[in-house]
Amino acid sequence: MLGWALTFLVIALVAALFGFGGIASASAGIAQILFFIFIALFVIAMVARAIRGRTP
Repeated sequence: MLGWALTFLVIALVAALFGFGGIASASAGIAQILFFIFIALFVIAMVARAIRGRTP
């Protein structure tokens, strides 16, 4: 999922460089949403691992 966020971020930066405002803002919005979903899933996974404890 982080890969998708980075992909849309790169698309947004390239589109902004060439002046395609609509594509850049759409790609940046998608990248931002995917990034926050990734961060939320990461935090949930860390909390679950802390609660469950270490397994050998």
